[in-house]
Amino acid sequence: MEFPKLETERLQLVQITKEHAQSYFNIMSDEKVTKYYGMNPLISIEDAIKMIDSFQKTFEGIKGIRWGMIVKETGDFVGTIGLNNLNIGSKKAEIGYELHPAYWNKGFTTEAVKEVLRYSFDDLDLFRIGAVTYPQNTASNQLLLRIGFKKEGLLRGYIYQNNQSHDAFVFSLLHTEVK
Repeated sequence: MEFPKLETERLQLVQITKEHAQSYFNIMSDEKVTKYYGMNPLISIEDAIKMIDSFQKTFEGIKGIRWGMIVKETGDFVGTIGLNNLNIGSKKAEIGYELHPAYWNKGFTTEAVKEVLRYSFDDLDLFRIGAVTYPQNTASNQLLLRIGFKKEGLLRGYIYQNNQSHDAFVFSLLHTEVK
């Protein structure tokens, strides 16, 4: 499968390569970004390169797709968005994303999520997209609800981060619910 390049009004969603490693590291080493991410901040550029390699292996194994978000106007790499736990046969995946704090509250994530949902339902013919968030991650929870996701419930002790287990909300959007 060829890597799908997607586009929104302000963003290009592209394959993440080693050339993006420094920008990715700058985002994922920021504790404000990883606070509700389910993993500890990256410590080194080598950690970023390992993550980028894992994105490629996951894509090659058809288990997920991770795009880099590039602002068209500036060429800046500002975050990633992806489908995790992709199962084409079962017609489902989970969506996840993160964005550099300098770009928060500007609608970039909403724009990217809508395009990845369109691709997931129209091109991959998926039926269900899930999302798992920290209950405290108000911005992400509100974004999902605004787009039409339904909150299904609480997963107790679901995410292990910073040497402790955390509860998580689970959301979903079905293809039949998309307006």
